[in-house]
Amino acid sequence: MATDDKTTLKGEDISPEKDGGVLKEIIKEGHGDEQPSVNDKVSVHYVGTLLDGTTFDSSRDRNQKFEFNLGKSEVIKAWDIGVATMKRGEVCRLTCKPEYAYGEGGSGDKIGPNATLIFEIELFDFFGEDLSEAKDQSVIRRTLTKGEGWAKPNEGSSVEVKLKGTHDNKVFDERTVSFTVGEGFIHNIPEGVEHAITKMTKNEHAQLKLKSKATTGIEKFNIPQNTPVQYDVTLLNFEKAKESWSMNDVEKLEQSEVLKKRAGELFKDGHYRAAIKKYTTIAGYLEAANYENEDDKKKGADFKLTAQSNIALCHLKLNEFAECIHACEKALELDSKNEKCLFRRGQSHLSMSNYDEAMKDFQEVLKLNPSNSAAKQSIQTCREQVKAYQQKEKALYVNIFAKMAKASEKADAQTKTDEVKTAEENNNNEQTTAST
Repeated sequence: MATDDKTTLKGEDISPEKDGGVLKEIIKEGHGDEQPSVNDKVSVHYVGTLLDGTTFDSSRDRNQKFEFNLGKSEVIKAWDIGVATMKRGEVCRLTCKPEYAYGEGGSGDKIGPNATLIFEIELFDFFGEDLSEAKDQSVIRRTLTKGEGWAKPNEGSSVEVKLKGTHDNKVFDERTVSFTVGEGFIHNIPEGVEHAITKMTKNEHAQLKLKSKATTGIEKFNIPQNTPVQYDVTLLNFEKAKESWSMNDVEKLEQSEVLKKRAGELFKDGHYRAAIKKYTTIAGYLEAANYENEDDKKKGADFKLTAQSNIALCHLKLNEFAECIHACEKALELDSKNEKCLFRRGQSHLSMSNYDEAMKDFQEVLKLNPSNSAAKQSIQTCREQVKAYQQKEKALYVNIFAKMAKASEKADAQTKTDEVKTAEENNNNEQTTAST
């Protein structure tokens, strides 16, 4: 119990320093054993009053629950401390000293300087943070143990993690593993786990719930892809890859050579998406590079062209034709007579039935290299497919016209039938009139 100059304040001291800064009284017990974790989104109702009983704010008066992310300083310090101790359905009263509320500055007209505040809070629900890039809740994180510092792994970081994957309360994956971020698939790390690791700090222990595309990789454990699973992950250690902003142009060139070699290995093993990431990083490194040395200038230009050309090839291998065309066009901006990129763009156009564009690209290839047999064969394939398409269209129109003619004949026949029927009815009416 703590005392104030004017009022006796009640409650258990839950402040980390045990300095009486946050006192908690439970008005209504909650249910279950779970309590919110750092980064959880929580949903509450609250009524805030001054020590004299004056209400300065109330979500109940607005009839609108209040949501915030716990532990991210989105609310006053006392709330981050107090709500973390609550259970679903619990109602409590928090008495908050100024240093855990609005301090010397107060807040607006209603809360003066150095004000002690009382909040009655009801916790309705809480759920993990959505880490998915698409915000489709395919990767939900609950932080069970907060990590150290602010640094997080980036693409290319070396990480060591402890994993425990469960499905239907059965453990299917439990190990400690080291790998390079961006290449987790080589170690059967699900996509969602690898993505979440880039949002974690050292020694953070998180619970991840994965579904949909984020589960890619669990099939290696004889669990069908898209099956919802849970992973407990602890980031034990990591070494960040050097950020591009911290490198000079020569260092970026050196790093590009390393990445090119690794991307080639990944491509050879059929890991096209991972290779795309490496080539994309090279393109980013060299986008605005400026070299005084002519050899470096030439090497940089060659790397940029190779990166875009190979990005296109990877997309072609993945049957991602629109993306392949986009990458080819970027490469052709660097070298408008690049035979490989013209051919790959033509292949993509052909696969998308863009026959005119495909023919133009293959013809450009033959202008550059008249002996390119693949381009000759592709032109022949274009012609055959155009012919087949035209024949199909012709057959379709013949069929449509035949159906229209048949429908017209049927309509004419029905008209004649209706005319005969009308004549018979008129004749019958005349006979009836005459007999009358």
